[in-house]
Amino acid sequence: MPFADDETIAAYREAWDAWQKQLQHLHRVFLEGEPIRPDQLKGLLGREARAKERWEAARRRLLGLEPELPGPGISDPDRNPFR
Repeated sequence: MPFADDETIAAYREAWDAWQKQLQHLHRVFLEGEPIRPDQLKGLLGREARAKERWEAARRRLLGLEPELPGPGISDPDRNPFR
């Protein structure tokens, strides 16, 4: 029997997958030497940080430490906050 409702579990899995996607790209750049322009690197670091924040919020909700879903400010790690 799951410890959380379906919505919480789905939000956690989605946040985890989004963070892993950004983390894999970060690893390709830093560990494998994938070339990237400085402005793209800044964007990548921001997306990874927002994705991790979203995952951490979903994790807290899954553990029952935070009753609400993450707010719209961290809902999409690929979103450009300056547009």
